[in-house]
Amino acid sequence: MEDLKQRVVRGGFVKIGAQVTAFAIRIGSMVAMARLLDPADFGIVAMVGAVAGVFTLLRDAGLSRATIQRDTVTEEQLSTLFWINTLLGVALAIAFAALAPVLVSFYREPRLFWISVALGFGFILNGLGVQHSALLERQLRFTAVSVIEIAALALSTAVAIVIAAAGFGYWSLVASSLVSPAVSSVGAWLLTGWVPRRPSRRAGVRSMLRFGGTVTLNSLIVYAAYNLDKVLLGRFAGADVLGLYGRAYQLASIPVNSLNLAIGGVAFAALSRLRSDPTRYRGFFVKGYSLVVSVTLPIAIGSAVFASDIVLIALGAKWSQVTPLLRFLAPTILVFAIINPLNWLLLSNDLAGRSLRMAMVIAPFVTVSYLVGLPYGAAGIALGFSATMALLVVPLTMWAVQDTPVTARDMLRSVLRPLLSGLLALVAAGLAWPLIGRMASPWLRLVLGGGVLLGVYAWCLLYLMGQKAFYVDLVRSMLGRRPAAAGMGPTR
Repeated sequence: MEDLKQRVVRGGFVKIGAQVTAFAIRIGSMVAMARLLDPADFGIVAMVGAVAGVFTLLRDAGLSRATIQRDTVTEEQLSTLFWINTLLGVALAIAFAALAPVLVSFYREPRLFWISVALGFGFILNGLGVQHSALLERQLRFTAVSVIEIAALALSTAVAIVIAAAGFGYWSLVASSLVSPAVSSVGAWLLTGWVPRRPSRRAGVRSMLRFGGTVTLNSLIVYAAYNLDKVLLGRFAGADVLGLYGRAYQLASIPVNSLNLAIGGVAFAALSRLRSDPTRYRGFFVKGYSLVVSVTLPIAIGSAVFASDIVLIALGAKWSQVTPLLRFLAPTILVFAIINPLNWLLLSNDLAGRSLRMAMVIAPFVTVSYLVGLPYGAAGIALGFSATMALLVVPLTMWAVQDTPVTARDMLRSVLRPLLSGLLALVAAGLAWPLIGRMASPWLRLVLGGGVLLGVYAWCLLYLMGQKAFYVDLVRSMLGRRPAAAGMGPTR
């Protein structure tokens, strides 16, 4: 069991390192593409992307989660699931191409036709690698998974920049969307070395299909809820406004998505192996959860406080209208850091049904927030969405932990200490801002202001809140050394 712990912790740090690299690539891509393309280029692809995301969830059908979550998986089951995912990819590609005229009519934008047809091929490329990628995660081969992710991101980014620089506009974004799944699937095939066999009707995948179906339905509801804002803005405000909102949304989502990708895959695979040991399960979950929240909180505060400098540096002066949108969306960075790990908890405990019911509660609330905010444009939608998610975070968390090894007290302790540290850091940054804000360089303002924020936050969290031992033990575990003191989670 100790070997599993060390593998998981090391894998977690490998994934974190990979996501730091991925974060740098994404920021570099955003900086470059914002200067090569116009808001309308991003907006027109986002019109199709909001719908394409629904199809992307269907091509997986939740079967990768089923492969990782099961205690045992046979060769016949893997092969059968592979062919199901592949056929789904082909069917979705055809269906998405057939949907192209509908999108053209709905958005009143003829350029969407060939964009939709081209993006459809991505479903086939994705479907070919679903089970191979799941097999790598099941085997806890997190270094291999990270190498594939970075390679796919780096190559797709390079292709996008080259094509955009050549003057092909939004087609650079389309090409990037195809290169990424192609590289991911090829990499997963090469690193697993697994070649699927013929499918079998007697493989015993029915229970896995039920689990995957529940997960997929859950994902579809959540995705529709979180992307209806983009559909509404694209339809009623146009590509330019959607492009601005999309950049703000991307700036707000990159940190939490990067952390969720870094820790989420490791946590879900490990927790699925620890269901029979509630004590160790609780310790693993609380540590991973505490890490996500504590790392994300200063990012959320910094995104609100330094929004204008972040936008100026990342996107350029022509994107200044993104600044208030980023400020309105900044609280969701922390909200999603709190609620996204609940998915690890629920699915690893075979509580996919509860996760689905929670999604069905979230959807109508955020839909109403969009409709209320729509008359006020992108700012109204951003503010309404952010406020609604902040109100839902506590009841959703309390609901999720019921009848699991994790308690409400664990969750409160994991959030409260970083939150108090963040508030003290915010006060310190506010006191320093009259001096820092006079500086002409946005880079200098961001570095100094961010330095004050992070420095005070780290000192408060590690020493004032007594979390130093917790993080020292994490590092010792990463290095393969015995922790200095046994514990279930963050120390007092």
